[in-house]
Parts: sequence; structure tokens; C-alpha cells
Amino acid sequence: MQKADPKTKDLLNAAETISCFDLSRRKFYKMMSEKSDKSFVVMYGSRKLIIRTEFEKYLLDNPELRRCR
Repeated sequence: MQKADPKTKDLLNAAETISCFDLSRRKFYKMMSEKSDKSFVVMYGSRKLIIRTEFEKYLLDNPELRRCR
């Protein structure tokens, strides 16, 4: 059985989110550790999963999270 492609999944883990959206790992984990309300995060047990469509909306409002090229 093949693994699902992160670009087609609705829920992503942190590593998939970082690689799929070409994010800075340091900025992403710093943002995740802050106490602000994140509507794109859901908990599955003790794991934090990212809702891809909601995170895409968040990136449009916060482009500084992406890596500089």
C-alpha cells in the first residue's frame, strides 16, 4: 500500500506541513509553541495535526513564515 501524497491529504503532521509548504522549521515550531488561537490545528490524542485548507488561508495572511529565497 502506498503512502498518501501530502499535497492531497486534508490533515498533515508537522513534518509534512513544513515540507509541503516549504516553511522554515524554526519559525513553524516557534509559531506552534505560542499560545495564540490557531484555527488550523486539531488534536488527535496527543498529536497536533494541521488542517491543510485552513493553514493555506493562514499563510496568505502571514507570508513571513515561508522561507526566503
